[in-house]
Amino acid sequence: MDSASQRRYGAWDMNQPERDIEQVHCGTGTREKALEIHRRLLAIYGEQRPDPTMDNDPVAMLVNTILSQNTNDRNRDIAYQQLRQRFQTWEAVRDAPIADVIREIAPAGLAPTKGPHIQDALLAITEHEGTISLEFLRTWPLEEAWLLSLNGVGPKTASIVLLFSMGRPAFPVDTHVHRVTRRLGLIPDKTSREKAHELLEQLLPEELYYTGHLNFIEHGRTVCQARRPRCEVCNLTDLCCYFLQMSNT
Repeated sequence: MDSASQRRYGAWDMNQPERDIEQVHCGTGTREKALEIHRRLLAIYGEQRPDPTMDNDPVAMLVNTILSQNTNDRNRDIAYQQLRQRFQTWEAVRDAPIADVIREIAPAGLAPTKGPHIQDALLAITEHEGTISLEFLRTWPLEEAWLLSLNGVGPKTASIVLLFSMGRPAFPVDTHVHRVTRRLGLIPDKTSREKAHELLEQLLPEELYYTGHLNFIEHGRTVCQARRPRCEVCNLTDLCCYFLQMSNT
């Protein structure tokens, strides 16, 4: 983080040695605590960079993210590849018999729901733009949240499209981010995923959204797992409300 950002956000130098935060601030995460957590995760998982093999076209990202709902990456990728192999253009997907779309995306699960959502989204984009393109969102006011008007698109899907396809300041919250940030006390334990987007965007500076989001996911997958969190190897236990509560029981 440069000196201008440090002055703006009241952050300390991310390169200085670790220092303790006197209070854990459970459920009312502070900017200072959030930045310290980011610094420690950065030391483990590093700065995240865009995947050069990923199709970052916003429409492709939207379809991919709809397919990813309630499934794993492998099944999502199979469904997406089958869809693109069967239909060469997004117009072809939009205009195809819905049964054909459902058949191609079946590996992702919930195909009878996801298929209509994909076609509805492509139709809505066409009606708005006259073509299937989301490029207008690069300058569209974020507070108007156009993507949320689409069937099957919630805050996570919309944030993924904006952040990963366009580099716009949005902080996606998936199941890992939601679990890790609640356990750490950055957000209240009963916070919904929808509300979590707003709270986490307030806690972290925009330039940290990309790496911060991906490092929370990595920590959730490898250390702060849902059923058996590996607290014994975690470098955040002195900042973690979940660990504090478990230690006092």
